[in-house]
Amino acid sequence: MDRRSILRVGGAGMLGLTMPNLMRAAERATSVKPRAKSVIFLFQWGGPSQLDTFDMKPDAPESVRSPYRPISSSADGIQVCELLPETAKRMHHATLIRTMTHTMKNHASAGYYALSGHEPPSDDQRLRDSLDLYPAYGSVVDHLSPNQNGMPTSVAYPHVIRDGSIVPAQHASFLGKRHDPLLFLEDPNDRDFKLPELSLPRGLSVDRLHRRREMQKLVDAQTRLLEYSDQARGFDDYYERAISMLTSDRVRKAFDLSAEKESVRDRYGRTTYGQSCLMARRLVESGVKFVTVYFSASIGGRRVNDGGWDTHGFDNTRMYEIVNKYQLPITDQTLPTLLDDLEERGLLDETLVVWMGEFGRTPQINKNLSRDHWPQCYTALLAGGGVKKGYVYGKSDEHASRPAENPVKPEDLAATIYQLLGIDPATEIYDRNNRPLIIGGNTLHDVIA
Repeated sequence: MDRRSILRVGGAGMLGLTMPNLMRAAERATSVKPRAKSVIFLFQWGGPSQLDTFDMKPDAPESVRSPYRPISSSADGIQVCELLPETAKRMHHATLIRTMTHTMKNHASAGYYALSGHEPPSDDQRLRDSLDLYPAYGSVVDHLSPNQNGMPTSVAYPHVIRDGSIVPAQHASFLGKRHDPLLFLEDPNDRDFKLPELSLPRGLSVDRLHRRREMQKLVDAQTRLLEYSDQARGFDDYYERAISMLTSDRVRKAFDLSAEKESVRDRYGRTTYGQSCLMARRLVESGVKFVTVYFSASIGGRRVNDGGWDTHGFDNTRMYEIVNKYQLPITDQTLPTLLDDLEERGLLDETLVVWMGEFGRTPQINKNLSRDHWPQCYTALLAGGGVKKGYVYGKSDEHASRPAENPVKPEDLAATIYQLLGIDPATEIYDRNNRPLIIGGNTLHDVIA
């Protein structure tokens, strides 16, 4: 082992990760046979309604059932909303988990739960980002099974989501900055989209950049930062990764949307979210393991063509004047196109697509002819990446208000994602107080093909 590796092991030992423990963690993290090489996590910030998408209850009372009709799909026995006709044609690729459930009614807490697979300490809309809270999925993957192909392990974009304050679990937290997802906030739908992170400043050559870096290493060594500052080591690794990306043609090409045919870009839709989904396909095709696409920066629900799925009926708006004009049409363009594109390129079987929000919506339609927060029962869609095709896991009650069979908590979905990636969900990581934390709950073996 080189000097830096020894220092890192020594630092890890201070957190209880001695060499035998490190070896056991590494063995455990790779002992499960992978079914998926990559994950595309399409996070529907704001909370889509289960009753108006994938768990319709046409026989429920008028105050509960959707104003939209269910239609048959390409999967036997599975019906979806009539405003998702193209999605219906691809349901033979998908597994629906109709019994996602938890108790967090606030966006911040529920969002953290959905993005980390770990229950928050409280159901608090003021839950603040903290190094005491759990890291993002992609950061755990980067910690336990990092890429060795020159590509980032995890990429997240094009928003930092918030509801007042920033929602936790969008970065590596206590795992250290070196495991942060590569985050960019530029709009992939912009005509001149490019990442400044992948562009050298004018007048700075690659050779000069490396010389500068060697000088910085010398200064770091002289001031003994590497020995005594874990934060400095994290930034050091982050800097190394940045230089690697700046000098990598493979990375730059992966982010070059202009290389796509105009017809392909049109299929995804000329929207921020549509082009973000196309970027996700390019990234997994180039070897990125975990891609997180945020539907919107805000919870939305106040106007058409902007924001997420939080359709309470704010400011005299109506849910069914918004979702039918924006969220449902954009979903019915992007999700089917992504699945088709992955299948056409031979990538769907090795790419797990996850479509879900932080919770669902109330069975009872409110006085604003809209629906409120409902974490007790909602639906997640999985496709490709080793899951069953045309399958429904779990059964909700007659109003889609509670699981009737096989409830699934976010940590169980997390375990299933890790399992499909070949990472044992019983693997432990250690927080900054040296507490061992298991990365997942109970794997849903029934959804795995």
